[in-house]
Amino acid sequence: MVNPGKRMHILQALLALRHGPGAAVLPPEITRIHLDFALRWNDGHMGPRRFWRECLPRLKYWNPAIPMLVNRRDEIGGPATMSIYFRQATISGSSSPSDSALSMAEVVRNMLPLAQQPHSSVKNEHPAPPPSEGERIVEIDMKNVHSDAILTEFLAKTGASPVQPTPSEQAEMRQVEDRREVGAIDRALVKKYIDDKRREERMLALAKKEAEAIKAANQ
Repeated sequence: MVNPGKRMHILQALLALRHGPGAAVLPPEITRIHLDFALRWNDGHMGPRRFWRECLPRLKYWNPAIPMLVNRRDEIGGPATMSIYFRQATISGSSSPSDSALSMAEVVRNMLPLAQQPHSSVKNEHPAPPPSEGERIVEIDMKNVHSDAILTEFLAKTGASPVQPTPSEQAEMRQVEDRREVGAIDRALVKKYIDDKRREERMLALAKKEAEAIKAANQ
């Protein structure tokens, strides 16, 4: 049986991944997402960095089949751009040559050896590629923009559907929050106990030192 405390930590991590900023289901027209910004947060790159750290994991959780690459450059400043790739819409519901070409392009990308497939990089190895046939790109300028504003623009341009927690998940989230509050109270009590004990030990040590000094003076 899993320890209740350990189970609660696992549940807390899972809920934090499933819900929060970036928890959204993307429409099927989106084929891939690419982020390009500097390795350091200086000069307007804090927003993109926070979006990557806080929102992108939830987006990937809810959209595991969509490639999401992050290309970072070892420089200060420069542009910070998100590229969102869409399948081109067709007039009729039937498949078109461009749809077939796009599907083939996706198949070819997936058939490449793992080492040759595009992947996230911190050495500017994989900047945003041009769209394949049957694709179009929508870009978001992330430089000097707060991560919340980046997410708002992303949801508006993609038409993604935010995910809301179910009633059972809401109950679990309240349970996690209650346990967090109880834990904070317990930690405060333990800290007070330790501080009081250390203060008492210091006072005893000081009293012992003074007693020894008085004894030595009287000899």
